[in-house]
Amino acid sequence: MHFEKGGKVIIILKPGALKEDADTILKKIKSEGLKPLYMPGTERTVIGAIGDERKLGKCHFENYPCVEKITQVLSPYKLVSREVHSGNTVVKIGKAKIGGKKIVVMAGPCAIESFDQMLATANIVKSAGAEVLRGGAFKPRTSPYAFQGLGLEGLKILKDVSRETGLPTITEVVEVADVETVSNYADAFQVGARNMQNFRLLKELGQARKPVVLKRGMAATLEDLLLAAEYIVAEGNPNVIFCERGIRTFETATRNTLDLAAVPHLKKKSHLPVIVDPSHGTGVRDYVAPMSAAAIACGADGVIVEVHVHPEAALSDGQQSLNAEEFSELMKKLRLFAAAAGREL
Repeated sequence: MHFEKGGKVIIILKPGALKEDADTILKKIKSEGLKPLYMPGTERTVIGAIGDERKLGKCHFENYPCVEKITQVLSPYKLVSREVHSGNTVVKIGKAKIGGKKIVVMAGPCAIESFDQMLATANIVKSAGAEVLRGGAFKPRTSPYAFQGLGLEGLKILKDVSRETGLPTITEVVEVADVETVSNYADAFQVGARNMQNFRLLKELGQARKPVVLKRGMAATLEDLLLAAEYIVAEGNPNVIFCERGIRTFETATRNTLDLAAVPHLKKKSHLPVIVDPSHGTGVRDYVAPMSAAAIACGADGVIVEVHVHPEAALSDGQQSLNAEEFSELMKKLRLFAAAAGREL
């Protein structure tokens, strides 16, 4: 086969191909001085080969009986592109499946403050139908004087509450040094807007393998976001979920400008799931429900919402957090919007 300069080859193996088949091709890629990527999936195994197109042409991957399809990807984000995988990738956090027919709601407080606060909030979101519990242990804040989170103590609380309620958890990781620790206590990582282009952190998360919710940076283009996801997937972790959480514009009526056009664009360009954060996207409690509904209407695979047992006493983001009654009402409305969109909640 002839390959154009600067491209990357994606080799899709046939259903039922064995690990030994993949190993044979990976060994061939390495022997030619090319960089191999191994991405086993539930239905197909995908292998990537990066390097000199002249060497790629000499590999003759089409001659291997286990190979179903060979594709050259020319877009700058290669592994996350629809060119590689035309179907939708489904990412699992615990039993929750993000990217399928069912819309997943992740909910919980911005910050973990105590075991009692976290357990009470977890019971609220679980009883209303949320499938994933969110809560921040490490809180990077604009002001150095704002509450920065409980750190390791918060992670321990999160895990204890997860055991008691059965809810899988997601929490933010802010430093490379914390990845292993956070991995021991949570089911999924969140990369905040300020860290979207922290490439060392992204690479480390790519090696950690657990699901990653990647939030869009406050001044990032959608191509920036796609390329940030590429860093994670290129290290061998295909379990990435995009999160639109608003961008910074000249508008001051809301905390950020929630760019819902990002959802269909990302869905068109990438096979990875997309969720929306209407809490940070607006910063206004009254706007969370309508923007959650709008997110479902434009094709989002889920929403991540801030909920607190006592928003008026919250140490972080109380002004945008829903209470028990408000969250219950939100879930009732979202079920109607999900049904109208031909999906479930």
